[in-house]
Amino acid sequence: MFVSKAYEQKKRKHRNELVTLLHVTDASTAPARTPFALTGSRALVTAASRGLGREIALELAGQGADVVLGVRDPDGSAELVADLTAFGVTARAVRLDVLDLSACRAAIDEVTAELGPIDILVNNAGGGVNAPALEVTEDDFDHVWRLNTRSTFFLSQHVAKSMRVNGGGSIVNIASQAGLVALPLESSYCTAKAAVVHLTRCLAVEWGGYGIRVNAVAPTFIATDGTSEALSDDAFRADTIERIAALHRIGVPAEVSGAVAFLASPAASLITGQTLAIDGGWTAR
Repeated sequence: MFVSKAYEQKKRKHRNELVTLLHVTDASTAPARTPFALTGSRALVTAASRGLGREIALELAGQGADVVLGVRDPDGSAELVADLTAFGVTARAVRLDVLDLSACRAAIDEVTAELGPIDILVNNAGGGVNAPALEVTEDDFDHVWRLNTRSTFFLSQHVAKSMRVNGGGSIVNIASQAGLVALPLESSYCTAKAAVVHLTRCLAVEWGGYGIRVNAVAPTFIATDGTSEALSDDAFRADTIERIAALHRIGVPAEVSGAVAFLASPAASLITGQTLAIDGGWTAR
């Protein structure tokens, strides 16, 4: 198996750090840093202006990472940038429309030339079309595929080229429980997210020799701007809570962002190719 020289050097350094962080016998002499810290890392989060993306960006900054916000309107993200810099990190908002991959590549290259290479990529952009399978159009299907799967593949590919020469990194894809189970009226979205789940495995296997870890999280319905309309329907909300079979409640964004930060951190250094269901027990049935 090929393993890059840059990764070998980074791995030796990381192994020595973990020995220090995890094998302390006297709590009074334990270092302030933990294996969950992201200090010194640079993260890019797509669709970061609101909802899960915003919460993930705040969590990563809270763990010490510099954060690049991929948003459609950088000027409208000034308040979020200020919230991030309050953690003592560097933050930038850049225009990223994941449907325009050429422009995304150029924007990523520009910001990394200024701040340095990306160590953590969170592919958060996504969305679906709510329609019976018999009524989904080719345009509907193609749009959902481009938004969820195509963007995840090609943004990961572009960032991984830099990660490869810099000794590795961590990619976290935001999949969905829809990629693990069938949901009515969401056939195109389920298909796209199931592809993200399997893509996560494929990239993890192919890029492991470069020190690049690739994982995913698969949330259930989370209370965000994007789900508020659906969850405002009392019957739908009650059915959703019933299907979240163990905990019987709607999730909140912080319950996803913490898992993303963990998977991005040194604490998850032996975890790759995995999809973590954050679904309150929905898929345990």
